[in-house]
Amino acid sequence: QKGSSAMPHKRNPVLTENLTGLARMVRSFALPAMENVALWHERDISHSSVERMIGPDATVTLDFALSRLTSVIDRLLVYPDNMLKNMNKFRGLVHSQRVLLALTQAGVSREDAYRLVQRNAMKVWEQGADFFDELLADKEVTAALPEAEIREKFDLGYHTKYVETIFKRVFGEA
Repeated sequence: QKGSSAMPHKRNPVLTENLTGLARMVRSFALPAMENVALWHERDISHSSVERMIGPDATVTLDFALSRLTSVIDRLLVYPDNMLKNMNKFRGLVHSQRVLLALTQAGVSREDAYRLVQRNAMKVWEQGADFFDELLADKEVTAALPEAEIREKFDLGYHTKYVETIFKRVFGEA
């Protein structure tokens, strides 16, 4: 398969784009199923034509989608170093939500916490500053959060702490 016609370096995610369309089709079967619920008293045969279509079509479509998804996952290439490099381009801004929530949990109003985080985030965008360093230099931020707590909000492990648990639930004990 070729990449983009205008960008030869690009890999088009054809299979996952197809999965998105298949998921859309499976979801579309919900509407006729819900329309079949509208009964006054007893069931009549107006529902059977819908059921004869959506049952098999939804099942076959879902089976194909799951088979394709399995194939995509089996062949999936992950580049953790590139992922980290891309996140680091934002100089810590990916952690802004956790800082915002920590400020509100420390008693800063939501409006003030937002203002503090945004003020420091804008320095990253406009001046190429480091978000963590800007937060530490901001007296209003450090009045509410000690350095250790700010540092903790920059721990990427927070976002992946349940990965092993999730894998065990999905795939069973290893």
